[in-house]
Amino acid sequence: MVLYFIPLAVAVLFFLNQLTHSFCAQRDIPEEQQPAVFRTINVLITILLISSYFEVLFT
Repeated sequence: MVLYFIPLAVAVLFFLNQLTHSFCAQRDIPEEQQPAVFRTINVLITILLISSYFEVLFT
């Protein structure tokens, strides 16, 4: 299970970082605020991926 989930999680994080970059460019978010946007989205997605991993693992 881990062999499938970890590459999928990395791909999801990479894809969402690309989408976040596009969002920041489209909305003209200042350079000073972009690290906070990336950090918030990455933390929330990481929490979502960890919780979904445990849900799949224990069900």
